[in-house]
Amino acid sequence: MKELKIFDNPRNVKILLIVFFSCLAILLVTDIFIDKHGDFPWEDKFAFFCAYGFISCVVLVFVAVGLRWLVKREEDYYDE
Repeated sequence: MKELKIFDNPRNVKILLIVFFSCLAILLVTDIFIDKHGDFPWEDKFAFFCAYGFISCVVLVFVAVGLRWLVKREEDYYDE
């Protein structure tokens, strides 16, 4: 019988997601109470770094899709 890994059980994945999103919510709430000293005015805005990180990840995904289209080769490219 195949040994189950920790993420094979849907209950464990659900618990992990609950913990993950709870931590995100706690960090977002604490952002209200922290006195920020940014180098630029927009760094002092509420949840700036959350939005910046999310937008950066989305841009990276689109860049990766574009690069994949640019450098992809046929399946037997290296066999020839």
